[in-house]
Amino acid sequence: MEYLFLIVILIFSIVIHEVSHGTMANYLGDPTAKYAGRLTLNPIKHLDLFGSIILPFLLFLSKSPILFGYAKPVPINPYNFKDLKWDPTKVAIAGPAANLFLAIVFGFLGRLLPLEQTIKNSIIAAFFQGNPEILSYLLQGNPLAQFFLIFSFIVFLNILLAVFNLIPIPPLDGSHILFAFLPYSLENIKIFLQEYAMFILLFFLFLIISGIIPLFYIIFGIFKLIMGV
Repeated sequence: MEYLFLIVILIFSIVIHEVSHGTMANYLGDPTAKYAGRLTLNPIKHLDLFGSIILPFLLFLSKSPILFGYAKPVPINPYNFKDLKWDPTKVAIAGPAANLFLAIVFGFLGRLLPLEQTIKNSIIAAFFQGNPEILSYLLQGNPLAQFFLIFSFIVFLNILLAVFNLIPIPPLDGSHILFAFLPYSLENIKIFLQEYAMFILLFFLFLIISGIIPLFYIIFGIFKLIMGV
């Protein structure tokens, strides 16, 4: 049941991420997403068959400790922008910024819940250590504990989306930010990343999953800071 909650929250967070891209683009003069009907929180408009449904479901069936997914990218026409260098960068930042904002809001709500700190710590530990019996015991007949777990889901997944999307490898948002700061003399780096993006990203994911790059320690560290656990 907790995993199904995670999938629902993941889809909600991805939609917020994509709508934020489109909203920022529209604000900066590009109405492409608006005319495509993508400035809506209706998930049907954003769902990608593989990234939003099949991939999370396969991770669920395989009992993967990692839950991830993606939606259809919001259409952007950069030639509608006044500043062709920095406006696309602002659009790229908008998605992760929205996820981080959601994490902070729900982290604040989680802190406000009148629940003993030891119970909050135990809920987090039971979930991330994979102890469903202890987690069920902590949640049973305790609506505040259940709300705290839901808020924790929202915070963790939004931090995950924000941090992962800031990786400077195409097509992730971080690549647009990197390219905006790269001088022309390093244009060959941009070309290399664009040409071999999929291979580089898969290799990077392997390094993350194997623990060589401690990305999840960073994510969990931010999570604990926001949740106060």
